[in-house]
Amino acid sequence: MSTPLADTTNPDLGLLYAVNGLAKRSPQWLDHLVSWIGEYGILIGLGMLGLVAWLQARRRPDAPVAVAGLLWVPLSVAIAELANLPIAAIVNRPRPFVDHPGLLVLVDGKAGTHSFVSDHSTMTMGVAVALFLVNRRLGWIAGGLALLQGFCRMFMGVHYPTDVIGGFALAVAVVLLLAPIAMAVLVPFCHALGRTAVAPLIRAPERGGAARGGAGPRERRRGRGRGRGAVRTEEQPPESDLAA
Repeated sequence: MSTPLADTTNPDLGLLYAVNGLAKRSPQWLDHLVSWIGEYGILIGLGMLGLVAWLQARRRPDAPVAVAGLLWVPLSVAIAELANLPIAAIVNRPRPFVDHPGLLVLVDGKAGTHSFVSDHSTMTMGVAVALFLVNRRLGWIAGGLALLQGFCRMFMGVHYPTDVIGGFALAVAVVLLLAPIAMAVLVPFCHALGRTAVAPLIRAPERGGAARGGAGPRERRRGRGRGRGAVRTEEQPPESDLAA
């Protein structure tokens, strides 16, 4: 039985036809490329961003806090996907091509699955928002990939625009509402891990004598040459991007 959300309003359906119409007018190679990007490529790109964020977080002065924020990225996505299960079952919205056969569908295997909310949109926006709390630059890049993901899902003919918007909203709500609770648990956890054998996963190992706080012979000679009145300058720690 179709639910009221299956009878989409004209703006919702109109935007879907406009975006999916681009697929009908595009060469086949471009359709295949967008399909691969929309199914796998963006998720792979987000995984690479997460790896870069982790490598940078280990070198920050607040490394345990930053790594704790990165642990919240996959956890928040998992929670959002679990929250989507009852939502999809209650709404029970069929895929757009079920009620509108005129759409061009670029991927197989979607028949019989729920349309609202978009899993891919939920995952990508969840990663983007959680990553933004740790590293704003990478978060903005991830946000752009999330928007591209939503476009791809409509281009492929497997989601309504409101499916994408619903996925974005669900991800933002889960990440931001539960972040304080998650960080209250994850930060002490990462501090504890930093005192174990897996400490290099939390904080990058220090290199050289200067990194351990000791000055080399040349630096000590320069310090004696300046005298007591010399002004010492210290490198300022990088500004923290962690907003959680």
